Amino acid sequence: MIIPKLISQTLQLPESSVRQTILLFEEGATIPFIARYRKERTGSLDEVQIAEIQQQWKKLRDLEDRKVFVLQSIEEQGKLTEELRKRIEQCYDPTELEDIYLPYKKKRKTRADTAREKGLEPLAQAIFKQTKSRPDELAKAYITEAVPDIESALQGARDIIAEWVNEDERARNKVRHYFRKGAVIRSKVARGRRRKAPNTAIISSLRSPCRNAPLTACWPCAGEKRRVSCAWSSNPIRRKRCLPSTGCISCPSVPAHRR
Repeated sequence: MIIPKLISQTLQLPESSVRQTILLFEEGATIPFIARYRKERTGSLDEVQIAEIQQQWKKLRDLEDRKVFVLQSIEEQGKLTEELRKRIEQCYDPTELEDIYLPYKKKRKTRADTAREKGLEPLAQAIFKQTKSRPDELAKAYITEAVPDIESALQGARDIIAEWVNEDERARNKVRHYFRKGAVIRSKVARGRRRKAPNTAIISSLRSPCRNAPLTACWPCAGEKRRVSCAWSSNPIRRKRCLPSTGCISCPSVPAHRR
């Protein structure tokens, strides 16, 4: 069985222990039962390790079911070769499997399909080879009633090429590599939505009357420019996380045990 070996390599656990744990799961055993009463079979794995094995086992089992569906779908289209079958059967990465299946996946009619119906695929192939420096000259030969001008012909060719690139496994892997290497994620407030204003009642209750306290703020008093003494003022990092329940040491509204 390849699944216990893969799980063993992923989790750095003995393959025999992983195999026995999977057999126990197939028999209907639960994680607590295996951890407490089947230590002799699992090599004394704890509940955390057994749960990780179960999670990986379910993922690989679902992947096997997906592979069966993919093989059946491609075979129904008459496009399943022995090389393709072997590659799918030996694939244990869900992302890679979906990339292999993408060119054969049934989908709604696209702009590229419309362009093919207009006979523009040979033009797309000629442009994609990049052997000619004037694509507009090539496009003149494809002007018909369905393709009224050069720009329409070139647009159809671009739609077909875009679909080729999207379904190309190497291109998708390169894009993933660049995203993992240098992508930056930013977030901002959605248009039409405002940030929630801070609770003014809490702010007013936390204002300290103490005039001798250092000029430092605790949330949500930050920005008030008032003299308050934060319970965590000695630690600037924790000061930013100061909660309203903590309050200010000098503030008489805070209970004595909090000061």
